[in-house]
Amino acid sequence: MSENKKKQHFVLVHGSCHGAWCWYKVKPLLEAAGHQVTALNLAASGIDTRSITDISTCEQYSEPLLNLLKSLPNDEKVVLVGHSFGGLSLAIAMDKFPNKISVSVFLSAFMPDTKHSPSFVLEKFGSNMAHEAWMGTEFIPYGSDNSGLSMFFSSEFMKLGLYQLSPVEDLELGLLLKRPGSLFVSDLSKMKNFSDEGYGNVPRAYIVCKEDKGIPEAFQKWLIDNFPVNIVMEIDETDHMPMFCKPQQLCDHFMEIADKFV
Repeated sequence: MSENKKKQHFVLVHGSCHGAWCWYKVKPLLEAAGHQVTALNLAASGIDTRSITDISTCEQYSEPLLNLLKSLPNDEKVVLVGHSFGGLSLAIAMDKFPNKISVSVFLSAFMPDTKHSPSFVLEKFGSNMAHEAWMGTEFIPYGSDNSGLSMFFSSEFMKLGLYQLSPVEDLELGLLLKRPGSLFVSDLSKMKNFSDEGYGNVPRAYIVCKEDKGIPEAFQKWLIDNFPVNIVMEIDETDHMPMFCKPQQLCDHFMEIADKFV
């Protein structure tokens, strides 16, 4: 690594029904380039032993990320990366710890704004997506008042909607390791708006996945128009899982973005 390239600390946040395991190709590539990498399991995800039915709020779900940022020395800043629903965990973390993040990278991710409720972009997405498009994904109410809603991706949805261009071995890994998650729409609809001085104050980059069927390109571009970012990058011929589809190109984008915000 050349002298003028500063060593960065990348914190990688997975999407719904997934876990830290989904960064298994990306983490060693970034480390080989000299960077520090933390891939987190959010609550009830990956090897975290809790069940999604134990988790009532998106903030509770995001706790492993919040605890990590809280534990960092005051002079250390990380590059936060959030995939898919991980964008909401990023927003919560950015609002609470804006001074500990040099840039947040939304990777084909839901990206809320500061004008509307935190649930707004999810509600907009839901209203655009026909029920059949979920291809049998299970949604089951939970909690004492049934305000929670767990989500468990169907094999069909993962194969045709998320992993259609990814190696078949990675689809298989996903099918073996997926766990029920939640989009926490009811909880997010009751949260106060993200703030301009917290969330809105952290530089943001967006990486668009051009062949994404899970969060289609048009919706990713709507998210960017709705809350403009500092940098937009695109990856051609990649589905919703660029960490499997195009890991090297993805790492190159991460490093290029990080370099701009050292």
